[in-house]
Amino acid sequence: MALTAPVIREMAEASLPDSDLFIVDVSVSSSAVRPKIVVLADGEQGITIDQCATISRRINKRIEEAEGEEVSYVLEVSSPGVDFPLTQPKQFKRNIGRSLKVKLQDDSEKVGKLEEVTETGINLLEEKKQKGKKATYEPVQIPFGEIVKANVVISFK
Repeated sequence: MALTAPVIREMAEASLPDSDLFIVDVSVSSSAVRPKIVVLADGEQGITIDQCATISRRINKRIEEAEGEEVSYVLEVSSPGVDFPLTQPKQFKRNIGRSLKVKLQDDSEKVGKLEEVTETGINLLEEKKQKGKKATYEPVQIPFGEIVKANVVISFK
């Protein structure tokens, strides 16, 4: 069995120590010598270093059982950084109240405060800026299927 992203994702999902945790992304480099496996996990309340370590140990054990002890790879299990795009409804829910920058299918962008996450998309309070005037805010609904990329906007104010 090859160490592919779908195979590793399955192993990772079976390795989650708590029910509120979920896998965000899995990537496997194409290096034939020593592939690098990166597993990004998160939780509804965030994820701890200890939980990442547990997932890592469990994945290592599963890889050993499937491939034998001689298989060579590098495994990294961590949480997605603040610069990693939001990809799952659970991630959006964790960021309600924060400012998002959302790129849509039609290449337009919307920036605003995430108000609500529904079954089908998000509700954003979009910031409308006009030169010389105070910014106004308009509620806008964005279906998940329209979102190409969504990132939390970091503010140091």
